[in-house]
Amino acid sequence: MKARPLATFLLCLSLGSTAQSADAPKATGSGKPIPWIALFNGQSTAGWRGFGKPTFPEQGWKVEDGWLTHVAKGGGGDIITDRLFTDFELRFEWKISAGGNSGVKYFIDEARKAAIGHEYQVIDDAAHPDAKIGPKRQTAGLYDAMPAQSPRVKPAGEINESAIIVRGDSVEHWLNGDCVLKYRIGSPELAAAKAASKFKNEPKWGTRFPTPILLQDHSDAVSFRNIRIRELK
Repeated sequence: MKARPLATFLLCLSLGSTAQSADAPKATGSGKPIPWIALFNGQSTAGWRGFGKPTFPEQGWKVEDGWLTHVAKGGGGDIITDRLFTDFELRFEWKISAGGNSGVKYFIDEARKAAIGHEYQVIDDAAHPDAKIGPKRQTAGLYDAMPAQSPRVKPAGEINESAIIVRGDSVEHWLNGDCVLKYRIGSPELAAAKAASKFKNEPKWGTRFPTPILLQDHSDAVSFRNIRIRELK
């Protein structure tokens, strides 16, 4: 991630930031950097499967030129990692099609009938109708709950760099080197955001638990690469 402005750094630090995205955090007691785990190696879909399914979709998703791409109106559904994660730093690059919509979700429970969870919004802010509803449905926000603060998003077709960091009750959304959203599980602020959102009647939304990482099929074309994670012990 690129160096972020001082004001943004101080905001994250003052809120108890554990995410030093430009640095390598050390594993407890070892003094060694925490290793990255590649969730997508640019060549295969190993380690991924359909939400609520035992295998990877036969249609809709493809690997091409180092990108994991969902084809517009290709079907296939949402995909998730085989592994679950608790405290983690997830990084990924993405590009959205003109007028496109997608998302990266976490705090996902397959016992639910739908892939409901916390969503890092991935969308064409300039052209998709949902983004016109307001900032809570725009890039890097916690979808329909909390907006990102002054996100420097690149337009449709260009590559954006993002990160989601979860440690304890602290959650951060990053975009192109900036910490653009910070919230805390169990806080009054998150409870109020939930009450005003479409998730107000979802009992597990707003709680934390071991989760897969989910890439959303929203029927539009979207591509992801350099998807990697490290577990923050």
